[in-house]
Amino acid sequence: MELNRFGYYWLDTWVLANVIQLATQDFCLRNLNRTNDPCGRQFDQMTQAARSVPANIAEGNSRHSTSKETEMKLTDVARASLSELANDYINWLMHREQIPWSTKSVDYNKVAFLTLDRPTYTDDVQHQSCAHILVQKHKFDEWLCSGDSIKEANCLLILCNRLIMMLGKQITNQLDTFRREGGFTEALTAERLAYRTEQSVQAGAPACPKCGKPMIKRTAKKGVNSGKEFWSCSSYPECNGTRKME
Repeated sequence: MELNRFGYYWLDTWVLANVIQLATQDFCLRNLNRTNDPCGRQFDQMTQAARSVPANIAEGNSRHSTSKETEMKLTDVARASLSELANDYINWLMHREQIPWSTKSVDYNKVAFLTLDRPTYTDDVQHQSCAHILVQKHKFDEWLCSGDSIKEANCLLILCNRLIMMLGKQITNQLDTFRREGGFTEALTAERLAYRTEQSVQAGAPACPKCGKPMIKRTAKKGVNSGKEFWSCSSYPECNGTRKME
C-alpha cells in the first residue's frame, strides 16, 4: 500500500477521533439498555455521531489535493458531529443530577492534559495505526474502564471538547492554505490559461499594447460586440489590454 493514500492516519485529530468512537461504543454497550433506551435510538445516535467524526476527517483529508473547499466542509461536519456527541454526554450527566467536572478539578486536568504519542508508522500503516490508536485509548482506562458511567461520561466530554478545539485549529490552517494556494477550481483555471497562452504564442498572437505579454482570443459576452472575438491580455484581470480582431 502506498503511504500517501493514508495521510490522515498521521493526524492527531484522526487518532483522537478514533479513541472517542471506540470509547463511545463501549459506553453505549455498557450503559444503554432496554430500560433507559427501549428503542435503541440513543444508542444509534451516539454511535453514529461518534462514527461521523473520524469518517469525515478521513474523507476531507483525502480530498486535500482536489478540493480544499470540500476538505474544510467535511472537517467542519466532523466538528459539528462532535458537538452533538458532547451534548449527549452533558445530558447523560444532568439527567442523573450530575454536572461536568470543574476545570479546576484533578480529574479534569489529568484527562485534558494527558499527552498522546506521535505516530511512528513505517510501511505497514493500517496495522501499526490501529495498534497506535488502541495504545492511546488505554491511556484513559482509569476513567473509561472505571465501571462508573459518570466518570466515563466526564472523560469523554473532555475528550470531545479537546478535539473540537483541535479541529478548529485544523480548519484555520486549511483556510490559510486555501488563501495562499487557492482551490481545485483556481488550479484548473490557471492550467487552462497557461495552455491557452502557450497555444496563442505558437499561433503568433500579438503582444499586449499595455504590458507586452502574449494575448489570447476571447469572445465578448455582452454589449454591442457580444459574440465577437477579440484579443485580450493573458494576464487579465491584472492587465485589461485588448486589441480588435483583424
